[in-house]
Formats: sequence, structure tokens, C-alpha cells
Amino acid sequence: MQALSPLDLEREFGLTGGDIFHGCLDLDQIFSLRPMMGHADYRMPLKNLYLCGSGAHPGGGVTGVPRRNAAREIIKDFRRRRV
Repeated sequence: MQALSPLDLEREFGLTGGDIFHGCLDLDQIFSLRPMMGHADYRMPLKNLYLCGSGAHPGGGVTGVPRRNAAREIIKDFRRRRV
């Protein structure tokens, strides 16, 4: 068995404060506010840069849902550019 403290998780895996959810899932960090207002559509301010990790909606954990959602938006953008 291995036990890891929040400090171990932060140092070993880069999980700030040992938080697997990449920031608390408080009211100011959910839905259209994750990761912050204006950037909840997986598109970042830099062209062709997408957020698809725990910092994106619907949040952290090991679900793969942020990746799936970001991939959906990337495909939409790709199709728009080709038309």
C-alpha cells in the first residue's frame, strides 16, 4: 500500500494542493465559469489552443469528459474552416 499526502501529490504530479479536481468545484468554478468566465467553451485566447484537462468543464477526476467535449469543439472548428 502507498499513502500520498496532498503535498506528495502536488510535488509528484503537479496537483496544486493535492487537488485532483484542478481547483475546487465551488460555485465560481462550475459550468460556464470553468476555468473562468469567457473561456468555458474549451477554446483559449490563443488561436488553435484548446483546454481539455481537469481545469475544463465539467471538472476534474478521471472521466475523460473534458477531453471528449474539447474534441467535439475542435472538430466543429475544423469543419467551419474547411467550408
